[in-house]
Amino acid sequence: MGTYLSTPKTEKLSEDGESSSLRYGLSSMQGWRAEMEDAHSAILDLDGSTSFFGVFDGHGGKVAAKFCAKYLHQQVLKTESYAAGDLGASLQKAFLRMDEMMCGQRGWRELAALGDKINKVSGLIEGLIWSPRGGNSGAPVDDWAAEEGPHSDFSGPSCGCTACVAIIKENKLVVANAGDSRCVISRNGQAYNLSLDHKPELEVEKRRILKAGGFIHNGRVNGSLNLSRAIGDMELKQNKDLPAEEQIVTANPDITVVELRDDDDFVVLACDGIWDCMTSQQLVDFVHRGLKTEGKLSAICEKVFNRCLAPSVADGEGCDNMTMIIVQFKRQANRSHLSDHKEHQTPDYSHEDA
Repeated sequence: MGTYLSTPKTEKLSEDGESSSLRYGLSSMQGWRAEMEDAHSAILDLDGSTSFFGVFDGHGGKVAAKFCAKYLHQQVLKTESYAAGDLGASLQKAFLRMDEMMCGQRGWRELAALGDKINKVSGLIEGLIWSPRGGNSGAPVDDWAAEEGPHSDFSGPSCGCTACVAIIKENKLVVANAGDSRCVISRNGQAYNLSLDHKPELEVEKRRILKAGGFIHNGRVNGSLNLSRAIGDMELKQNKDLPAEEQIVTANPDITVVELRDDDDFVVLACDGIWDCMTSQQLVDFVHRGLKTEGKLSAICEKVFNRCLAPSVADGEGCDNMTMIIVQFKRQANRSHLSDHKEHQTPDYSHEDA
């Protein structure tokens, strides 16, 4: 889906960073798509002992992805679950909170400000006219109070985005995913998926879609969306008799919890523009080869894009926006005692359908 350019935009926006325990590199590229609808977050110091990484792949527009990149990590911090140490529950609540925040007059205004130039101007003007008055400019973001204005009945955006997020806190990795972006860990060179691609043909997804009154046609939800979980897409979340978790399309993420070990090499988060072209193991192998020659992790991401980019738009594969984050773990322990790794063939990952 989507329109293509006559020539791909191959300029890449890249960055790198590191802390005492890990380093990361990321890059994004528009490619053949007429617009760049991906967004991302990379925050080394979320609260002093926690790092946050996220990939958000937009469809039908860019504003839902940009909204999540701006606000999702803030909402994680503001949950009671996070304060209690339950990272999985805090992520689940933050994912669902994105849909709530994008509705109403304030949601419309924020999305307009994140959108194209015309909407940005009208949104900023409307903000000056309708914003609450008083000395509350320093209020926390979670005080997302309802505002009166011409878009008070705004039900949320028709566009949406995937969200694949990894939180690393001490020796724990928690992944939350809604949609078909993917998180993969390399454990002693072996690729293990830490997220499930949410597609309509999956039995658990199909049951929810049909129960909520939706249908699947040509592999697409209601004939339009080729993934079954996403933030946004509010026209597919309008059944007033069902909670957010049971709508035709839901933002409710799967949660995967991993206890990190010395033989964990790195984690990759990427949108489906990458996974359409490479398997998880192929990408892990590619990154391992890149680590031998590249000083920056972002340079490896850029090489992945070059490898995946299609020479033409003939079949669509390799024509999507591309965003990728590599998070590499630093080790202080000597790995020599890990030469026999047969006992590690089956990871002890805890996977929950939140």
